[in-house]
Amino acid sequence: MPSDKLSITLSALADPTRRGILARLATGEATVTELAAPYDMSLAAVSKHLKVLEHAGLISRSRDAQWRPCRLEAGPMRDVAGFLENYRKFWEESLDQLEAYLADLQKFDPDAGRH
Repeated sequence: MPSDKLSITLSALADPTRRGILARLATGEATVTELAAPYDMSLAAVSKHLKVLEHAGLISRSRDAQWRPCRLEAGPMRDVAGFLENYRKFWEESLDQLEAYLADLQKFDPDAGRH
């Protein structure tokens, strides 16, 4: 099992159900029952997903009598965004190089863009 924060966060985000739960929580707090509603799974199964998200620091739970709302904690996603930022720069540079290459090709064959 991964031990660094980024790996734990990426592992939690790897599951589509957990990403769906996070998307729902982005609109506001929700109970386990509310979070489970769109899924064809037991409350226990949804609770397991919530434990993974909570372990990753992506959600928090509070207690208000019998009500235990879950809340999105987006801080760990900032680390993921920072990690991915390096790759965005790589792809932008690669696309800029491709654009320059294609422009050079068109200098030699002005009809190249029309084929």
